[in-house]
Amino acid sequence: MPRDNKTSLIQKVAKQAFSTFKDCRSASSGDGSVVTDKLNQLVSIVTSVRAKDLKIIPPKNKPSSGAAAPQSPPVTYMHICETEVFSMGVFLLKAGTSIPLHDHPGMNGMLKVLYGKVNVRCFDKLENSLPVPPHFDPPLAPLQVTTVWRSVLRSVAEYSENSGPCLLTPVRDNLHQIDAVDGPAAFLDILAPPYNPDDGRDCHYYKVLQSVTEPESGAKVDQEQLGEKKEIKNEGWLLEIPQPEDFWCGGEPYPGPVVAI
Repeated sequence: MPRDNKTSLIQKVAKQAFSTFKDCRSASSGDGSVVTDKLNQLVSIVTSVRAKDLKIIPPKNKPSSGAAAPQSPPVTYMHICETEVFSMGVFLLKAGTSIPLHDHPGMNGMLKVLYGKVNVRCFDKLENSLPVPPHFDPPLAPLQVTTVWRSVLRSVAEYSENSGPCLLTPVRDNLHQIDAVDGPAAFLDILAPPYNPDDGRDCHYYKVLQSVTEPESGAKVDQEQLGEKKEIKNEGWLLEIPQPEDFWCGGEPYPGPVVAI
């Protein structure tokens, strides 16, 4: 039998991601569901990935200030690979920064922390069967009413490098906000299929209009619970907004093993 000990871990991730998501139904034809056994295999492989496997070196020292330098992007992205089936890369967040609340229309996703710790808040849109409340402060402009969505905060969880991945589907936990906690953080990101505005998969940003109550545990989560989503059912309202002015994503070279699909 041929030996596979020279295949990099990230190559194995890519191969399994392609197998897992190649037959996904699109949002227009279904719910994007995947074969459970294949997804479980992918989760198992991704769970074992560490920063060193991608030759990524975590920052040695935390910045003295929680904010990024004015001309420095708060978030950078290392592109690993992209096919029609999935895209994969690494997001690096500086201390005190966030990826704002955004969606992944018709897409499955997987987020695995490589170093540091992140807090992930997951929302879903609900059917707009109720009238939009008139009491927002500041009041909404007439045109904004058409871009307000009922929503539910599904879960709030913290993830570290020892956590399993955070999963999202086209119909569950599809919108999320990612905050770096107690310093810089980085995570491997897999999206299937990739963003494609021409095929209806563009990224939209949102603002929470109605306050949503956190779980009773608040931001304090036991180490053993890191990565375990806490199921909560708090409904609120989201306003679709342009990309926030204080958020932009820079690019930097990916230093790890080459991935071929």
